[in-house]
Amino acid sequence: MSQTFKLKALAVAVGLAFTPTAIFAAEDDAANDEKVVVLGSRSAPRSVSDSPVPIDLISGDDFVNHAGSNLLDTMSTLVPSFNVNTQPISDAATMVRPANMRGLPPDSTLILVNGKRRHRSAVISFLGAGLADGSQGPDISVIPAMALSQVEVLRDGAAAQYGSDAIAGVMNFVLKDDNDGGTVSARFGGYSEGDGDTLRVAGNFGVPLTENGFVNVTWQFKESDATSRSVQRDDAAGLIAAGNIDVADPAQVWGSPEISEDVALFVNMGIDLDSDSQAYLHANYAERHVEGGFFFRNPTNRGGVYDGPIDPETGLDTILVGDETPGATDNSNCPVVTLSPDGIPDPTALGQLAAANCFAFNLLFPGGFTPRFGGDVLDMAVTAGVKGYYTSGIGYDFSGTVGRSDVTYQIFNTINPSLGSATPTEFSPGTYIETDKSLNADFTKEISVAGWDYPVNVAWGYEYKHDTFEIIAGDPGSFAIGPLAVQGFGSGSNGFPGFQPEAAGDNSRSNHAFYLDAELQVTDDVLIGGAVRAEDYSDFGSTLDGKLTTQISVTDEISFRGSISTGFRAPTVGQSNVRNVTTAFDENLRLADEATLPPTDPIAQQKGAIPLTPEEAESLSFGFVAEFDELFMTVDFYRIDVSDRIGVTGNFVLTPDDISDLLDAGHSDAASFTSVKYFTNAFDTRTEGVDFVANYSLEQAGGTTTLALVSSYVKTDVTKRDESVISDTKKFQLESTLPKYRTSFTVNHAQNDWSVMGRLNYYGSFTETHLDSGDLLIDNDALFTVDAAVNYTITDDWSVSVGAQNILDEYPQKNTDFDFIVGAQYTLTHPIGFNGAYYYAEVTYNY
Repeated sequence: MSQTFKLKALAVAVGLAFTPTAIFAAEDDAANDEKVVVLGSRSAPRSVSDSPVPIDLISGDDFVNHAGSNLLDTMSTLVPSFNVNTQPISDAATMVRPANMRGLPPDSTLILVNGKRRHRSAVISFLGAGLADGSQGPDISVIPAMALSQVEVLRDGAAAQYGSDAIAGVMNFVLKDDNDGGTVSARFGGYSEGDGDTLRVAGNFGVPLTENGFVNVTWQFKESDATSRSVQRDDAAGLIAAGNIDVADPAQVWGSPEISEDVALFVNMGIDLDSDSQAYLHANYAERHVEGGFFFRNPTNRGGVYDGPIDPETGLDTILVGDETPGATDNSNCPVVTLSPDGIPDPTALGQLAAANCFAFNLLFPGGFTPRFGGDVLDMAVTAGVKGYYTSGIGYDFSGTVGRSDVTYQIFNTINPSLGSATPTEFSPGTYIETDKSLNADFTKEISVAGWDYPVNVAWGYEYKHDTFEIIAGDPGSFAIGPLAVQGFGSGSNGFPGFQPEAAGDNSRSNHAFYLDAELQVTDDVLIGGAVRAEDYSDFGSTLDGKLTTQISVTDEISFRGSISTGFRAPTVGQSNVRNVTTAFDENLRLADEATLPPTDPIAQQKGAIPLTPEEAESLSFGFVAEFDELFMTVDFYRIDVSDRIGVTGNFVLTPDDISDLLDAGHSDAASFTSVKYFTNAFDTRTEGVDFVANYSLEQAGGTTTLALVSSYVKTDVTKRDESVISDTKKFQLESTLPKYRTSFTVNHAQNDWSVMGRLNYYGSFTETHLDSGDLLIDNDALFTVDAAVNYTITDDWSVSVGAQNILDEYPQKNTDFDFIVGAQYTLTHPIGFNGAYYYAEVTYNY
């Protein structure tokens, strides 16, 4: 962690901590303990217990005071069936961690900020541990916890109300709107093994905007050092034992990436225009640099770099040698460098290469090499609008939103093999940019019906969206086909070839949507609701979806609720048009370059690809709510059937004719491809589960104790698939690589100046497909972890806290059967991660 950054963050923190807030007028608002949300109904806000669909309300304090190291980890302990894990060596998924709810991919949950749709990240998770493969959802991690007033989580299908993506549910992040005071905090933490140090400095302040408005600003600086939970690979250990002292130990690092210069700024503004209308705006800017590990390139057998042919005279393996004489088309004039049985190049022949104007990468990287992959993530958005009431009583809300996500990839400590000794070792392979724009017009009206005791709450509206996905070409060296390509050397930056100019450009799509939503309180005890939404997309056509809900109170304390709905998820513009090359293990457990092509590409179509169509969903949920004084409890069962699910196919091996066709089509790096895959609608699933939430508070021991229990069961079955596209391994990943059971039990006690939190987490058993291979299965037993935090208020202004996530230092299943392959010490996809206990200390100043 750079000293420059620490000093910069500290300077900003001190400067903002002493902002002269005394000049600002303050207004004291009465506390409102009722859990009121705007999510789940387009018609009118209502309390959580009165909602006919399951909604969780999480206060901003729950995030700020949590023992977790980031927002995503905190969400996973507070929301049933919400999962996120560490993403080591996962290409772009390392930069934006995919999170999922109810066992569905990240882009099946709609994300809102202040009730407005959040733009997608430019990152497409090509290596997402099965469930998240190919997903493209918003980047939640850019939202500072300190910016949040509350988070509303709708755990129900809601595409008929909110549009595409809301198959698993909706999350609405509500920003603070205080117009006075502020907070500054600094947190430092690290893992029990002495690595992964994190620094977070954040602040929030509010000021009046004239006498009738507010400006609320949140800023945050973060840095996180990398972690390593690796053991030495057997092949690397064998090379060292044979005398190759240039091999690193460990040769390959499995751990969390290094995150630096992580900056986020959120602004929320509003002003009353008159007694019946308000103008509002919220905006954000965030950026960070991420750098993580990659797979080790063995100096004896990495294809296109080191791996030469069998020497016909000796029968020994050889290293790949290139003749760098201008115009040379083969290496027949170069010495043959054989490998000993234990992988050591013949030193005499190796020493003769330079004199013959020949080259081998064993001269540049004699111990092999492990690329470092990452890049810069930029995220920014602005929403502005005006809302209020007409004299007729109709409520209106007109708004516009522009959001943009840029991901500029970088890869270090690697080569373009075809350039030989002239190769750079650092490359910028290019940039993905996602730009989403929307215009909304929303209306509400409470309509009185003659002869009826209750009004009908009606909402209707229109939405226009325009989404663009853009690819910017990489630097020339990242995609160049150098002179050694004709001699068997691979082209492009090894590990992540650059985007070629032929692949650069942008693709766009627009759509129009109309919706109608109504709720009727039939009697004091019966509420019914319905919604319908029609959308028309410029690329694939129209959709029509509907939803029915009801809540029936059987006593003052107990009510039953249920919903049935249809929904959809439109393929993203990125999924329909992206081109990418990833390095992963093939069925023979050898590293291979796998190309992802658009489904409209001729080669993809030759392998069976057709243009993408929307996923279609049918959802059913029912449950009950019980509220007895200080006890609040909900139980909800759900079933989600998704047909024509979008995912990435398995790999189709390329024949020499396929590669020739790719080269003719302009894919100049196709000579290094071993296989291709593409996005497709290829399978159906049924996801079933039960969510249980209970909260209880009591006065005891001179303070207040609150108990919270969150538990979930979720199971997914693949009910239909094209077996030529979705393999048995992919099916197994979708069904078995998440714990079916999750439980979190939290106890908070506050007394005088002290507050204490303890949390017990349970994760059920599951099986990991190590390296995405159906032959490398790791069975993970159920396990418990414990989190704890203590906060002490020193004065009205100052407080300190210490805490730990996974305080007992639990780890997932040890990878004892397969760690020799790539050096991964533990299961890689467990929700608790694999870093062990995380400890922190924090100081907070309020003014």
